[in-house]
Amino acid sequence: MDEKLVNSLYKKAVGYTVTEKTMEYSPDGEVVKKKVTQKHFPPDISALKAYLELISSEEDYESMTDEELEREKERLLKELEEIKNGTDQT
Repeated sequence: MDEKLVNSLYKKAVGYTVTEKTMEYSPDGEVVKKKVTQKHFPPDISALKAYLELISSEEDYESMTDEELEREKERLLKELEEIKNGTDQT
């Protein structure tokens, strides 16, 4: 599975903020006006559903023991935290 796709889907599922920079230049090429804004994109339910289906389709949780489910839970939580930390830096 393409990691970039999964990370993008996760980012859209939990919401994200983008910093936009706009600059106005004078005819001689100097910056006259600089505007920095942040645009927030709220969580998307469709992306969340798709992300959860994508993750759950990789494993058959019904046949797992309690110990296996606990290990899988910890693995998924760790993976989500890594993805979150990676997307916070962009």
